[in-house]
Amino acid sequence: MSAAAFRAESDSMGTVQVPADRYWGAQTERSRDNFRIGVDRFRWGRSIIRSLGILKKAAALANGELGQLPAERVRLIVAAADEVIAGTLDDHFPLVVFQTGSGTQSNMNANEVISNRAIEMAGG
Repeated sequence: MSAAAFRAESDSMGTVQVPADRYWGAQTERSRDNFRIGVDRFRWGRSIIRSLGILKKAAALANGELGQLPAERVRLIVAAADEVIAGTLDDHFPLVVFQTGSGTQSNMNANEVISNRAIEMAGG
């Protein structure tokens, strides 16, 4: 990929280059770099990715009902999560099952994909 095919993503650990055509962010990219074992064989399957979408949708709806999240944000998160549930964003979940014990990387992958897709839907 050319340099133009990447975007810079920053977090508490610094800046990392992420493929520009992907919704994941810095933490997912770091996990891809650090856990290259089994990339072609041990990626998360459709059922796990779908489950992450269901979980994030439920969290957005619950936080909306509790008044902790504005209705427009709930709408955008739910719309992006619905795309995850439907499988249209599966290519944005590149991680393998081998990661740290808590599954933080997969959780962050879902957060990054859903939030970046929601931002795009909002016109950002």
